[in-house]
Amino acid sequence: MRLSKSPPSISYISFLALYIFSYTITPVSSNYLQEDFIKCLHRNTHVNFPLEKTFFTPEKNASTFINVLEATAQNYRFLTKATPKPTFIFKPVHESHVQASVICSKKLGIHLRVRSGGHDFEAVSYVSQIETPFVLLDLSKLRQINVDIEENSAWVQAGATLGEVYYRIAEKSKIHGFPAGLCSTVGVGGYITGGGYGALMRKYGLAADNVLDAKIVDANGKLLDRSSMGEDMFWAIRGGGGGSFGIILAWKLKLVPVPETLTIFSVTKTLEQDPDLKTLSKWQHIADKLVEELFIRVVIRASGNNTAAASYRGQFLGDQGTLIGIMKKAFPELGLTEKDCTEMRWIETVIFNGEFPSGTPIDALIQVKSPLVNPSFKSKGDIVKKPIPALALKGIFKRMVQQEPGTFVAFTPYGGMMAKISESEIPFPHRSGTLFKILYNSNTGTRLSRQLNWIRELYSFMTPYVSSNPRQSYVNYRDLDLGQNTKNTTSNFKNAQIWGATYFKGNFERLVRIKSKVDPGNIFRHEQSIPTLPVHS
Repeated sequence: MRLSKSPPSISYISFLALYIFSYTITPVSSNYLQEDFIKCLHRNTHVNFPLEKTFFTPEKNASTFINVLEATAQNYRFLTKATPKPTFIFKPVHESHVQASVICSKKLGIHLRVRSGGHDFEAVSYVSQIETPFVLLDLSKLRQINVDIEENSAWVQAGATLGEVYYRIAEKSKIHGFPAGLCSTVGVGGYITGGGYGALMRKYGLAADNVLDAKIVDANGKLLDRSSMGEDMFWAIRGGGGGSFGIILAWKLKLVPVPETLTIFSVTKTLEQDPDLKTLSKWQHIADKLVEELFIRVVIRASGNNTAAASYRGQFLGDQGTLIGIMKKAFPELGLTEKDCTEMRWIETVIFNGEFPSGTPIDALIQVKSPLVNPSFKSKGDIVKKPIPALALKGIFKRMVQQEPGTFVAFTPYGGMMAKISESEIPFPHRSGTLFKILYNSNTGTRLSRQLNWIRELYSFMTPYVSSNPRQSYVNYRDLDLGQNTKNTTSNFKNAQIWGATYFKGNFERLVRIKSKVDPGNIFRHEQSIPTLPVHS
């Protein structure tokens, strides 16, 4: 999740405008390929797709093609001229179009990249460094949401955003919610394949822990649900990362109870207010042990002018009186007072957690664009098993004060339900024994090389203070620095064991076995997709 509110400078916007107008695309001669693809689609689906609303090519209309490509691309670092572009973009309007796309891509030998929301940190859903040519299958038109309060469930298509899901649940009930992410514009399809954390995780676990069923198109173009795909594949898609086992079309989500009144707060501590970082040190020792109804996330931001501050952003499933009592006993160092707290409905906490401006109406959740502006960034992640010494925390602050606004380090607490679920229950393994996870985010802007060096140096500095053997991270914090697949599939398994252990620990081997069974031809692949077993195995 990206938390920066810093708007791009006028000069950056001007640069982007010039870039768009001067943008040129050198496609692989795609006319015949597109025509063959369309003919093949017609043979494999009986549902019409109006070409002017579903197919976008640089030859037909370059500006429209660019607009569609960039519409949900959340990281401008991957929108340069040098970045490989899809030969064309197809926006299916029916499930059968996705099935036909898989069938036709296999017949024509053209690679598919699948995008539901475009928030993936390394852009592997809409950029390919290893496949030429490739087609972008954009699922943004598949966004239907059906909420069934009596059954405590909702069917949600892959192109819907988390904000839309939250909004549609709240339309039906004030006492139902769903434990998912803080950023409202994340697409549901890919998000849940990585696990999916949010402010309710300590009470109810991850989004993937609360999936009842799914619809997926497999490597043969067949539409499967939980029953027909089998429990192995159902296990793999709930936390095994996107783009490896098939194309998610929809999730059936289990709704969870929330009280009518929740309390949120935000308290900021500068280095001057907490010079010895005693507050942050105490947070490390208690954040995972607090009552599971309480979630306190810490975000250390660069403020500019050689300053940085830590914001403690909390959500409590209850009233402020009860919260104040808990905090006075468990975390008096923060100094939380009633004036810091605001009581509200669950749906309103989504606005707070999404860092919308104060007073933003909940209708903003069904808008496509995010209020969080971070046009070009690089992220890395860590899992923390024991408190970080104060000296190392000061090392983080020392490096943060060098940065301009937009760069941050976020600590997200575990414990509660997260510690109660087995690490092999789904592929997401970071459970009992995890204190918190770290997201490092560098706003790269026009200083790409410098900022990449900065975040990599910070990551190296943190090595002694985080998990080891293997050093762990969250797959939705995808980081291609950890290793990449190549076209040489024989060596991919060996290379992937490194980043596979980082994301999945001992679950990686099971993911590989399932991948080898359900997609032996490695149809669904990208720079960090689950590899198949070596041929000689």
